[in-house]
Amino acid sequence: MHLDLLAILTAFGLIFLAELPDKTMFASLAMGTRMRPLYVWFGTSSAFIVHVAIAVGAGSLIGLLPDWIVKLVSASLFAFGAFLLLRGSGGDDDDETEVRTVTGFWPVYSTAFMAVFISEWGDLTQITTANLAASNGTWSTAIGSAAALMSVSALALLAGKFIAKRVPLKTVQRIGGLCMLGLAIWTAVEIFTG
Repeated sequence: MHLDLLAILTAFGLIFLAELPDKTMFASLAMGTRMRPLYVWFGTSSAFIVHVAIAVGAGSLIGLLPDWIVKLVSASLFAFGAFLLLRGSGGDDDDETEVRTVTGFWPVYSTAFMAVFISEWGDLTQITTANLAASNGTWSTAIGSAAALMSVSALALLAGKFIAKRVPLKTVQRIGGLCMLGLAIWTAVEIFTG
């Protein structure tokens, strides 16, 4: 096993920046406002590690796909995430009827794991990880990508705890949905502009 520090740092930087506006960051943030953040982090981190392993394993196969297909899939996923966040933030219903607190390690862990595991399929960061693995080495890419994803989740959970005390969850969902809609449009435009 050969580790390349530059490849680790490259993967960390790219994946960290790509994950910041990502739907799973907003999902982590939202879960952190209703569940124990450390348990959520264990669940999200486990799901990220599984996805990094899959992405690294599939790295050479994704490199064979045309770039426009990868971007089309990414734009579709961003748009779907925006739809879910914006749809869930509509209306002025009483917040207390919507917020459901999940307690206990295994219920929180499994909820967080499944939320990330399902939503990360075909995600931009998974595709980027696969592309990096195809060109920069598997172990270095895996370490950098997993560290970046786990760091973003930790930041989102810390921010979620802070934001939950000051900003209504509906506002966070609206902002997240608008950011994701912007990313969907940007990615779709990239298909046509190269």
